Amino acid sequence: MAVGLFRVCLVVVTAIINHPLLFPRENTTVPENEDEIIRKMQAHQEKLQLEQLRLEEEVARLAAEKEALEEAAEEGQLQNDNRVAWDLWSTLCMILFLIIELWRQDHQDTPSPECLGGNEDELPSLGGAPLRGLTLPNKATLGHFHERCIRGATADAARTREFVEGFVDDLLEALRSLCNRDVDMEVEDFIGVGSMYENWQVDRPLLCDLFVPFTPPEPYRFHPELWWSSRSAPLDRQGYGQVKVVRADEDALGCICGKTKLGEDMLCLLHGKKSKGRPGSEMEDLLCAKDSQYLDTVQVMKWFQTALTRAWHRIAHKYEFDLAFGQLDTPGSLKIRFRSGKFMPFNLIPVIQCDDSDLYFVSHLPREPSRGTPASGTDWLLSFAVYERHFIRMTSKALPEGACHLSCLQITSFLLSKQSCMTGPSGLSTYHLKTALLHLLLSRRAADWKAEQLNACLHELLHFLEKSLLEKKLHHFFIGNRKVPEAMGLPEAVRRAEPLNLFRPFVLQRSLYRKTVDSFYEMLKNAPALISEYSLHVPSDHANLPPKAVIL
Repeated sequence: MAVGLFRVCLVVVTAIINHPLLFPRENTTVPENEDEIIRKMQAHQEKLQLEQLRLEEEVARLAAEKEALEEAAEEGQLQNDNRVAWDLWSTLCMILFLIIELWRQDHQDTPSPECLGGNEDELPSLGGAPLRGLTLPNKATLGHFHERCIRGATADAARTREFVEGFVDDLLEALRSLCNRDVDMEVEDFIGVGSMYENWQVDRPLLCDLFVPFTPPEPYRFHPELWWSSRSAPLDRQGYGQVKVVRADEDALGCICGKTKLGEDMLCLLHGKKSKGRPGSEMEDLLCAKDSQYLDTVQVMKWFQTALTRAWHRIAHKYEFDLAFGQLDTPGSLKIRFRSGKFMPFNLIPVIQCDDSDLYFVSHLPREPSRGTPASGTDWLLSFAVYERHFIRMTSKALPEGACHLSCLQITSFLLSKQSCMTGPSGLSTYHLKTALLHLLLSRRAADWKAEQLNACLHELLHFLEKSLLEKKLHHFFIGNRKVPEAMGLPEAVRRAEPLNLFRPFVLQRSLYRKTVDSFYEMLKNAPALISEYSLHVPSDHANLPPKAVIL
């Protein structure tokens, strides 16, 4: 017990003695490594400050990147919104333009109320604005010009037609006598078309255009394929079609010469007699394109020219003139040359009738504007020449006596011909002039075409042409025109087809368009001088019809 108390007291006394506050040490000293510790602490502090600066820079960089990303996202969203708004606006504008264009197309051919109900002695122009550079002579001068220069120059038209038709009848009859009906094409009677048969021919020499339909021998038939039957037909093939040779009793996919045994003297129309219709045959095809059932325009023209040559040699001894092909680049162009040196040209064109209508497929049609270059030799041009002749005759019966519609066409054709001689041909042709006249005949009243209104009607026709040129749009008169009277007998498929723009080449060829427009306005500028000059003096014509050709 005592020992324990002693130990406790000893501990207490020792603690009191060693307490620094009660008994401080006089000899206390700083350890020797204190400077080292301070230096290390300062270095550590600097290190921490550097790390703090680095962290602050990193935080600032991350904040800047985050802000940049947010700005980019906002900008992208803004651009996306703008793009969506722009696309929506573009779509709305396109829809608006289409609506305006459809409205304009529906109303552009409709005559204005003042044209339908105006004074018969005054014929307003379509747009109301005067033609640039056109100052027509007065009514008396214009009438004198037409009477002396144009009507006088066409006085021999009837006698020319009679002579040419008589000769062609004899020539085709000789051709039929040389053909074998079992294997050769069968040639039908000719059909007169063009200005000579529509009574507005003005060019010299007088020129007859004659269609010669032909059909294949049995058991073949021609199957026309029009461009509107295929929705995938390109624009440059509108107005063209193809003619397929098939069996009369079925739409055969292959040639029957592979199914029928031909005699030694029999010749297949599609292939040479030794080819037997085998694909890849080296035998040259006669009328169809190689390895095809579609008629080739070049092959048909070669056959026709050869047949005409043989027919002429058969009857040449009966005539006192020579017959030759006129222009090598225009198949079917023939020329009668008399011993006196005078000549008489005419066009004999092989054609294929389209079903039972008055539509005809032609390989080449002289003086009609090209509607684009055919894609191949199997493309045939669809001609409405017979319907055009019927429409002009039908309309003329309803017009006043001595109507001036054909006089307008003759004068404009005369001016265009003279302008072409001075500055060269342009994209405007007499077929365009006739198409413009047909549109006006359909839209104007019969009383508007009185003889005394020649000046106003001529101004109207020229203004219509100007408007069409500036718009680069002149629709074909029959294709897609539902205003054509049903009495014409036009096939319903033609009426329902999409309209064909005859001025489409101007959209694709700017140089041709510029030349055509310049030539048109130059023609208007020269019109008064030409009319005045030819009214006083009609140049002599060296291509007049001889008094009478002698038939031996």
